[in-house]
Amino acid sequence: MVPKTLDVLRPGEEGSIIALAAEPDLYRRLAALGLRAGKQVSLLRRARFSGPLLIRVGTTDIMLRARDARCILVQPGSAQPAEAPAS
Repeated sequence: MVPKTLDVLRPGEEGSIIALAAEPDLYRRLAALGLRAGKQVSLLRRARFSGPLLIRVGTTDIMLRARDARCILVQPGSAQPAEAPAS
């Protein structure tokens, strides 16, 4: 698959972070939030009207501006299947 920026993923899609193409201040902020090359990231929800994105990195959920998500290059992968309800 062709690498994409995080802002073009659809809810439920996930990928592996390839690179952060951001200014030094934003780069440090994203890295402090756990966004680093090699980490898996999932897009959980997208707000209307180009609003923020709700993403998950590991066990951490993060609200991220769409313009900041454009700085994160990901290699898309398949989403994890939903867990079956316990019986």
